[in-house]
Amino acid sequence: MVEDTRGDGARRPRREPRSQPPTSGPGRARRAQPQHGPIDDDRTAPRIPADIEAKQLAPEIRRELSTLDRVTADAVARHLVAAGELIDDDPEAALSHARAARARSGRIAAVREAVGIAAYHCGDWSQALGELRAARRMGSKSPLFPLIVDCERGLGRPERALELARGPEAAKLSGYEADELRIVAAGARADLGQLEQALTVLSTPQLDPTRTGAIAARLFYAYAETLLALDRGEEALQWFLHAAAADVEGITDAEDRVSELG
Repeated sequence: MVEDTRGDGARRPRREPRSQPPTSGPGRARRAQPQHGPIDDDRTAPRIPADIEAKQLAPEIRRELSTLDRVTADAVARHLVAAGELIDDDPEAALSHARAARARSGRIAAVREAVGIAAYHCGDWSQALGELRAARRMGSKSPLFPLIVDCERGLGRPERALELARGPEAAKLSGYEADELRIVAAGARADLGQLEQALTVLSTPQLDPTRTGAIAARLFYAYAETLLALDRGEEALQWFLHAAAADVEGITDAEDRVSELG
């Protein structure tokens, strides 16, 4: 995993699937569950682009692969790198690469994590949930809990998502992970039609409109969407403006929403 540190303090992978929920939050429709089942036949593995090398994978993940023979480790690493390269633009292809890596090394936490995150990006909540849970059982230290909670929401179980969000593990979260969970929990509240409660979740602790970075932008955006759903358009416009100002990476369409409302 090759990571970079963004303005919100979160560590994000650049060459394997990112671990932040991309679609959580009030007002965001959940994608339908794909109908395909898992395929672990190495003969169906997608072709790895020639310019992708195993050394592009982060050293700590390559160390996890050290239990494999060299040829297998190299192939798995290259599939993981390919999955990371494709995750934003072609998540289905990313999932194919991650599953090809799993076919060769299904007992390694980082590989199961990669499959789970790619499945999450594809909206395959069931597969994502199983793989992310497996990765955690195998010892993954990545911030996967908000994704697991959001998978419950994606599977049409917002009550279960809220139960997890109120649980002891959630209480231990801080920083980026806690903010991610706030967005997910607010989305679950919105799924249940509890918009006022969703607003409370997003604003506890109180939002700081001067924050910048990806997670701040997504918090402000979710807050603005909830306000809009409550017909509080002027306040929503202000928070879309805050989201646009915070979004230095361009991960939201906050500027477009400002234009629409303005």
